[in-house]
Amino acid sequence: MKIILQWLILSAAVYGLAYFIPNIGISVWWIALLVGAALTVIDVIVKPIIKILTLPINLITLGLFSIALNVFFFWFPSKIISGFDVLTFQSAIIGAVIIWLVNWLFDLLKGK
Repeated sequence: MKIILQWLILSAAVYGLAYFIPNIGISVWWIALLVGAALTVIDVIVKPIIKILTLPINLITLGLFSIALNVFFFWFPSKIISGFDVLTFQSAIIGAVIIWLVNWLFDLLKGK
């Protein structure tokens, strides 16, 4: 149930990003659901594995590498999902920060 709720919250966040942030776009509303599903899979399955694998470089860069990973994890679905576009690096950074905040708030509220 928590994963479904996270998926819906991330989908709403992506839809809001496409509305408010220039250079982030979705073609139709259900694309936001696909992107939300991709971001949920990344957050639940891929991100914990990548965090363990990149721990040494993350320690060396004092955590800055995790920011780059978050930007990549936000940008990547735009390359595999037709209809979701992240056109500039600046909008990818803004989108990644907002998605990170949404995930952080969700984790805080669910008691992780």
